[in-house]
Amino acid sequence: MKVYLDNAATTSTDKRVVESMLPYMTEIYGNASSLHGYGREAAKAVDESRAKIATLFNAKPQEIYFTSGGTESDNWALRGVAYANKKNGKHIVTTAVEHPAVMQTCAQLEKEGFEITYLPTGTDGRIDISDLKKAVRDDTILVSVMFANNETGAIMPIKEIGAFCKENGIVFHTDAVQAISSIKIDVDKYGIDLLSLSAHKFHGPKGIGLLYIRSGVKIDRLIFGGHQERTYRAGTTNTPGIVGMAKALELADSEMEENNIKIKQMRDRFIERVLNEIPDCKLNGGREHRLVSNANFSFDYIEGESILMTLDLHGIAVSSGSACSSGSLEPSYVILATGASIEEAHSSIRFSFGKDNTMEEAEYAADILRDEVAKLRSWSPLFKEIKGESINV
Repeated sequence: MKVYLDNAATTSTDKRVVESMLPYMTEIYGNASSLHGYGREAAKAVDESRAKIATLFNAKPQEIYFTSGGTESDNWALRGVAYANKKNGKHIVTTAVEHPAVMQTCAQLEKEGFEITYLPTGTDGRIDISDLKKAVRDDTILVSVMFANNETGAIMPIKEIGAFCKENGIVFHTDAVQAISSIKIDVDKYGIDLLSLSAHKFHGPKGIGLLYIRSGVKIDRLIFGGHQERTYRAGTTNTPGIVGMAKALELADSEMEENNIKIKQMRDRFIERVLNEIPDCKLNGGREHRLVSNANFSFDYIEGESILMTLDLHGIAVSSGSACSSGSLEPSYVILATGASIEEAHSSIRFSFGKDNTMEEAEYAADILRDEVAKLRSWSPLFKEIKGESINV
């Protein structure tokens, strides 16, 4: 059996989304910036998609800007606001658990003279709103807090953050890449000024995303070279991708309640079995304020990569909480931020369920995980030493 439990990394493209895109790859293939009939047909599809997306967020069409994905949107939000507002201050507040697209952009801004405050999280993976209030200064020009974390699934107190930023006249950006498939987002309700999305996280195509920019927000452009996106974002308009993203968002919105119920049942059953059947493991992050799709565990005495590769041999796709970079194994900074030890961070594995998964797959994954963790531990000298078993040399 092949089981895909890495939906937080990417999702399959819904067949209905593919069908919506095909005409703009084969028949209506004009450049949306061209003035002739082919171009006008493409531009019409882009305008209709922009309006459809805006409606889903309670935004205005002219506030939706298309990008290549979440990473570009995050870069644009942070760098664009920083450069446009640096005369008013050079202080930015974010969290210690943001996606690398935000973390690395902040690191670059620090090199350019901006000051960044990284808010800590609790064991549940969420920030405390009181920490944000203490961190804000007179020269704070931007607050960037992800809607939900990509590793722990922790949902941040976005509504409270948005209200506080509005009261204090601070621009508020949220990376909603992980949240959009399971949470309905109204930019006014949550007080959001900038919002990043990537279509491939909600069964849309790869290579297309958006940045919502509230009217009146002062922001510099990031990419130069053309007049697309009302001169704010140069580059040939990705008409098929935009049409596909609009369709995927529409489907995610209309089917969200049904999908959430199904996904949560599978996820909860999986968590229950893992905690009850596998000793010396823990769920990373809290049970409340968590994406319905996410289950992240640490397994004592074994490395996350070992579990990942073993599960892969059984056809089960998951993600490790550790990252291998330049031959050096680094523990997940997100898991460490919850108060976990380095060993626990190294042994973390993320399971992320989606609408295409079944309960049978969840049960199979739990069966294989239980058996393989036991097998890996039986080969571990550390496990045997701690458990007081003899070690054959």
